Amino acid sequence: MMKLLVVAVLVALLALSAEGFRVTRQVEEEEGTLTKITDKVKSLYQDTVSTASGYLESIRGMKLEEKAKNIYLDTSMVVSTYANIAHDQLYHFFYAQK
Repeated sequence: MMKLLVVAVLVALLALSAEGFRVTRQVEEEEGTLTKITDKVKSLYQDTVSTASGYLESIRGMKLEEKAKNIYLDTSMVVSTYANIAHDQLYHFFYAQK
C-alpha cells in the first residue's frame, strides 16, 4: 500500500510540474482600424489592377489598338484636307483680287 501511495504522490508531482512547463497560448492581436482600412485599400487596388489588366489583354486580342491608330490617321488626314480648303476659302474671301 505504501508503494502505491508513493507512486501516486510521484505521479501527482510529475503532473503538477508538467503543468508548469506548458506553452502559453499566444493571443492573436486584434487588427486595428488603420490596419483594416489599409488591407481593404490594398485588396481593392489589386482587384482594380487585375481587372484593368484583363481588359487590356482582351483589347490586345481584338487588335483594337491597330484599328484605333488607323482611324486616327484617316481622320486626321481628312480633317487636315478640309482645314486647308477652309483656310484657302477664307484667304480668298478676305484678300480677294480687286
